[in-house]
Amino acid sequence: MKLIDLRSDTVTTPTEEMRQAMAAAEVGDDVFGEDPTVNRLQEMSAALLGKEAGLFVPSGTMGNLLSVLSVCNRGDEVIMGNLGHTFLYEAGGISALGGIFAHTLPNQADGSLMLEDIENAIRPDNIHDPITRMVILENTHNRCGGTVLTERYTREVAELAHRNHLHLHLDGARIFNAAAALNVDVKALTEPVDSVTFCLSKGLCAPVGSVVCGTKEFIKKGLRVRKMLGGGMRQAGIIAAAGIFALENMITRLREDHQRATLLAEGLMTVPGIHFEIGMPQSNMVFLSLKEEVIFSAQEVAERLARLGVKVGVVAQRRFRLVTHYWITDKDVDETIRAFRSALSGA
Repeated sequence: MKLIDLRSDTVTTPTEEMRQAMAAAEVGDDVFGEDPTVNRLQEMSAALLGKEAGLFVPSGTMGNLLSVLSVCNRGDEVIMGNLGHTFLYEAGGISALGGIFAHTLPNQADGSLMLEDIENAIRPDNIHDPITRMVILENTHNRCGGTVLTERYTREVAELAHRNHLHLHLDGARIFNAAAALNVDVKALTEPVDSVTFCLSKGLCAPVGSVVCGTKEFIKKGLRVRKMLGGGMRQAGIIAAAGIFALENMITRLREDHQRATLLAEGLMTVPGIHFEIGMPQSNMVFLSLKEEVIFSAQEVAERLARLGVKVGVVAQRRFRLVTHYWITDKDVDETIRAFRSALSGA
């Protein structure tokens, strides 16, 4: 029985062609700046996102952390959403390692922060207050359901931030999913921001790595911080080659994942006991909840599903997250709907 793993798009494994590209990669010492494959990946990434330079890092968490540390000093403040990845899922790194204060604002249902809230959160020039240095957005927004921030909204936040001399960072782990959902060039979503991190190891199917992009000056600072955090890699071209393959071959197919997420949601809507509190999927994430009459918890249902060969993410007492990706087929979608129907029968 094939295992259908919908817990996250981080479970993707490299394709055979990607593995071949990795095996054939030309390498050098990247800490010396001499790995040609890493250099090519960084240049490609910057060009795709409309930035001057890029920096290859082991993870998106490190990418976001070094972005904050490259801008902020100890005691400074960063404005971000209370449901944002940097606040919830990055081990408090900006505070633990940078002494930087997170000023959280309520994320709206679409993942955005209200412009008025951002403006009101900016500290005055007062010796009693921390200095506001940065705003962080997330696109697509994980905890809000894989929702997509528009080009217009991103530009509005950028104008507000720059008017107040703030750096705007975008946690764009799945920024190519956002571009695919909006049917726009990814540059439209990244040009307004000062820096952006995106992941290669999610929907793009690479085994490891993220890229941070920004100005040359910003990346120069980030390079030093990466070394300090232990992220300096040597013959990293082997994994960078997978990233290059991903950028060249995986971006254009992300809409297939979105289509399957929609088909999955539509099918699950017909299963008794399920409803969609936060709406239908905008990208490759499906969030669904159990109705009150279901006697099982989400964890108990997940355990039943696992016995049927389907793995899902449990994100709350009665809520699941399912994420479609390269290795999920139309048949898998059908099997998942049947598994839910079976797991909830008699519930």
